[in-house]
Amino acid sequence: MANIRETDAIIHVIRCFEDDNIIHVDGNVNPVRDKEVIDIELQLKDLESIEKKIASLARVIKSGDKDSLKENDLAIRVKARLEQGISVRGMEMDEKESAILNSFHLITSKPVLYLCNVSEAHVKTGNAHVDALKASVAAENAEVMIIGAKIEEDINELESYEERQMFLEELDLDEPGVNRLIRQAYTLLNLQTYFTAGVKEVRAWTINKGMTAPQAAGVIHTDFEKGFIRAEVMKYEDFTTLGSEAAVKEAGKFKVEGKEYVVADGDVMHFRFNV
Repeated sequence: MANIRETDAIIHVIRCFEDDNIIHVDGNVNPVRDKEVIDIELQLKDLESIEKKIASLARVIKSGDKDSLKENDLAIRVKARLEQGISVRGMEMDEKESAILNSFHLITSKPVLYLCNVSEAHVKTGNAHVDALKASVAAENAEVMIIGAKIEEDINELESYEERQMFLEELDLDEPGVNRLIRQAYTLLNLQTYFTAGVKEVRAWTINKGMTAPQAAGVIHTDFEKGFIRAEVMKYEDFTTLGSEAAVKEAGKFKVEGKEYVVADGDVMHFRFNV
């Protein structure tokens, strides 16, 4: 539980395939039941945490702290929700309440991705188990994705890119499921990537969506943010389409941006700074 509490999001892998050679601990495959077993465990842990929070807030309220009244009201609403067996994610609240909720550090408030592990035959279309799970989480603020773990294992055992592509073509798949999982995880965590390129190396940097150029520069080094002057930017699509930085400049697509520039996914950036 302590490890889960430290995460920014949860990926819950659920069995959605039939195989008589792989015994299920409960005797049969039922992804909705399996999900609910974990949900109940996490909800009970959150209920324990929120009850402790309410008890501690009661002491603060007695001292006349008005802000604690708002925290207490939200905590009571959260407690009632958990007692009904409903996870905190998806709970309607305003921006201030969301900030308060984050301070509670509840497990079931974290964004979640349900990863349906299916057989090779159902990796593109899903199956009845996947449909049942999607229906059961329709009211949650959650994503559902299909993957074939056995296929991913087989792909990893292939040594070359060419072999992997041939294997995917045989299965009529465009790409490995792990690629889709990475993109989905980025969306779940509100992340994106920008690139830097120099003589020695090309690097991809992960940042939160909405970061400005100085904030993005700070991911490389705090001095980059403190002494930020400007950012020279070109789009990844422009660079790959036109073939070189010089061609991007000739096409008028090479931009110089200031401190207010919000970095876009796939930007190729060079920072000018002085400390």
